[in-house]
Amino acid sequence: MQIFGVDIGGSGIKGAPVDLDKGDLAQERHKVLTPQPATPEGVADGVKQVVEHFGWSGPVGLTFPGVVTGGSTIRTAANVDKSWIDTDARALFGERLGGLPVTVVNDADAAGVAEMSFGAGRDRSGTVIMLTFGTGIGSALFVDGALVPNSELGHLELHGHDAEKRASSKAREDHELTWEHWAHRVQKYLAHVEMLFSPELFIIGGGVSRKSDKFLHFIEGIKAEIVPAQLQNNAGIVGAAMRAAKPE
Repeated sequence: MQIFGVDIGGSGIKGAPVDLDKGDLAQERHKVLTPQPATPEGVADGVKQVVEHFGWSGPVGLTFPGVVTGGSTIRTAANVDKSWIDTDARALFGERLGGLPVTVVNDADAAGVAEMSFGAGRDRSGTVIMLTFGTGIGSALFVDGALVPNSELGHLELHGHDAEKRASSKAREDHELTWEHWAHRVQKYLAHVEMLFSPELFIIGGGVSRKSDKFLHFIEGIKAEIVPAQLQNNAGIVGAAMRAAKPE
């Protein structure tokens, strides 16, 4: 069974048909740049470009980089335009995509669901936290396989700052940090999250997951097991498609 998944990020919008039996992309993904400013209308146009690239005409699952309540209403917009707040995302995307069935889910929650089903979290019980490092830091919190939605742990305060302002992948690039220096920031962040939730497993996702050999070995003193996401930066696309196959 194939369903289309789109992962909306602060810097890029990427999507592809997903083979839900395998938990992997059925075709090579297509990506467009997220418009700046990332307004609802601009992002919807980008999503339309990605979907039309494949000539897709079935259900579409979409991730959003912020809190999504009721399967449609956007509540936060840290890394996109603030005009997203209170937008009915399902209605917006459904209209722009010509009436195709649309589901919307928090981006890190989608990535986490995919990793728990097909990747590094498969068959893991207890408390598992997936953290996606990109333009910001997304989080997905699981207790015995059940998702606690919209955890938004990237916005925890760390040394007087929003954690993602110091430890995201964008922060590493903006401040021209070495992998080792950035890993020490990530370590402090993980220690803070571990103090609060005592997880058995951290899954590190986002674009940096495919470069885990550059930084994971610098992270010390964390009791939980730390592993890179197996689906890497495709996890959001897969998770979005999974949600579209079983809409709320």
